[in-house]
Amino acid sequence: MTQTETITLGAGCFWCVEAIFQRIEGVISVVSGYSNGKYPNPTYKEVCSGLTGCAEVCQLVYDPSKVDLAYLLQVFWKTHDPTTLNRQGADVGTQYRSGIFYHTEEQRVIAETYKQKLTHEKVFDKPIVTEITPIKDFYVGEEYHQNYFNENGSQPYCRLVIQPKVEKFEKVFKNQ
Repeated sequence: MTQTETITLGAGCFWCVEAIFQRIEGVISVVSGYSNGKYPNPTYKEVCSGLTGCAEVCQLVYDPSKVDLAYLLQVFWKTHDPTTLNRQGADVGTQYRSGIFYHTEEQRVIAETYKQKLTHEKVFDKPIVTEITPIKDFYVGEEYHQNYFNENGSQPYCRLVIQPKVEKFEKVFKNQ
């Protein structure tokens, strides 16, 4: 039986995050949903109001014998802007915040160490605002949010926002 690990990541719109992490060998599943808010089992409409405190996230289940957390975090840091508070591109609100919601102490240490390294090396022009906090809860998003880009690639948001991020990911990480 394959040993798996789970980590939950927020990097703006969960459709973008899902589309990228689905393309990584060793990632077994990517589920879009909501996490670390004030209310249980929120709906998309409630999360979009900004009043729930939830972040749009993707929960990744991965096989650490095929892909390690350091690599997943490298992809995370390079495929969104971790210096913008509560925003990614045109998506604005606390639900779009940058966050690593860890499931184990080891994940916390790896994430904090990586963040410190990026800060020390001044990789970004502005301070990193990514929160690194324990996962409190995870609520699976509505069915129509799952596998969104793969099933709706011709939609304008997919073509104009998600496709360029996927192309950038494929270019930057093609040999890794």
